[in-house]
Amino acid sequence: MAAGPPCAPRAEPVAKTLRLVLGDQLSRNLSSLKDAEPGRDVIVMAELSDEATYVRHHVKKIAFVLSAMRHFAADLAGDGFEVDYRRLDEDDVSITSFTDALEAAVARHTPERIIVTEAAEWRVLSMQEAWKDRFDIPVEIRPDDRFIATHAEFARWAEDRKSLRMEFFYRRMRTRTGYLMDDGEPAGGQWNYDAENRAPPKEGLSFPDRPDWSVDETTRAVLDLVASRFDDHFGDLEPFAYPVTRRQATHYLNWFVDHALADFGTFQDAMVQGEALMFHSHLSALINIGLLDPRECCDRAEAAWREGRVPLNAAEGFIRQIIGWREFIRGVYWLHMPAYADENALDARRDLPDWFWTGETHMNCLRQAITETRQNAYAHHIQRLMVIGNFALLAGLDPKQVQEWFLIVYHDAYEWVEMPNVVGMALYADGGLFASKPYASSGAYINRMSDYCGNCRYAVTKKNGPKACPFNYLYWNFLIDNRERLSGNQRMGMMFGTLDRMGDEKRRAVREDSERFLAAIGDA
Repeated sequence: MAAGPPCAPRAEPVAKTLRLVLGDQLSRNLSSLKDAEPGRDVIVMAELSDEATYVRHHVKKIAFVLSAMRHFAADLAGDGFEVDYRRLDEDDVSITSFTDALEAAVARHTPERIIVTEAAEWRVLSMQEAWKDRFDIPVEIRPDDRFIATHAEFARWAEDRKSLRMEFFYRRMRTRTGYLMDDGEPAGGQWNYDAENRAPPKEGLSFPDRPDWSVDETTRAVLDLVASRFDDHFGDLEPFAYPVTRRQATHYLNWFVDHALADFGTFQDAMVQGEALMFHSHLSALINIGLLDPRECCDRAEAAWREGRVPLNAAEGFIRQIIGWREFIRGVYWLHMPAYADENALDARRDLPDWFWTGETHMNCLRQAITETRQNAYAHHIQRLMVIGNFALLAGLDPKQVQEWFLIVYHDAYEWVEMPNVVGMALYADGGLFASKPYASSGAYINRMSDYCGNCRYAVTKKNGPKACPFNYLYWNFLIDNRERLSGNQRMGMMFGTLDRMGDEKRRAVREDSERFLAAIGDA
């Protein structure tokens, strides 16, 4: 018998790597994807009920994350990657967590290893750490280098400091990155132009029209899913007109720099009724989910200043929020978790009133901020800090409940950024770890920085009585209640001095008004 053709050598099977991408890691520059290769690696992504419901997230946030995930997965597949994607509306209800999804993917693909980028939240990183013992293959957890400062770098900076101050960390980050630096010195001769970023709204102020993205087939399917499955969650689902792709996100960044950044700096602390966005970038959710890189946002803002298209106070104020505040808050979170979640230095115990969910309160500033939050899953930083947070502080609302509320209602909220902002900045519940004093104020601040008070049932000029602005007497009541805890704070000496000069009748009126209001807080 004639010999047949020689057998071709049997090809060795390609050793697969599973690379799990989380819903807030939608970046092609993600550390776990940088060396990924089509044809060899499998990208695993999963929409999970646990992630949608561990708190009852705003429906717009759920829709935003799911739509962005589906678009990102489609882009990966278009570049030749095998994407193992599990949709929330698939039949297998046994897969509810990241661990479930990864275990199922390992069984399907029998990979030789797993690569992930570290999660941004403590609870998810704890899951990732447990995978090293759960699976019989190596699990590599890579740092999330979308952030500029590493955990170790922040810990070294914070070491031996009695208190942490963002300003000093920010200066270090400016020097390290070179943003807005000239020959080793801060541009313009100052590190911080916050004093030029506090202008109140002026009459006739107009705001630029925002880009509006049409809802494509992918997003429409997500909106239908969220409407049917999460109809009992907080918030308005539609209209939905927000970027969900990398292309849309970069367009929004360019729009902001070209049309809004110039005025952002001056009016970033102002509040105007019926104007949720004003000159704000509205980019935080896009950065936190990975569609925008923080460095590219800073690059664009600095370039606009150097080209003479925006003033320095605008570029500096924007860059400070990213390389200063955002990086600082993340450092605080990881340095002090998990105990940080339980901080309650002022022993605040009062439950949130129901109107935190409806916005149906007679206090117009809170009605505006909460209603806009319900509609948009967004409120800008002064609404969050000096209206909602200030009220929660003065009323002694429970920090755990306030944390959960903030985590639920905002589409840019993840625990690493939400928790320190609530615990440390808004509520002073960590006893002043990084805030030099409580951010407490009377109604005068809100009146100065907004046009809210003219449309309120309460009179901001009245200090006491049923028609007085509740912020006015609650402010002094807060000082009375917390005198023992706060009297040693040097920055509060003037306030306590004023309190000491109050007559007994005035102090008695403060107490009576506050007790009356807080006893009926649900009807405020």
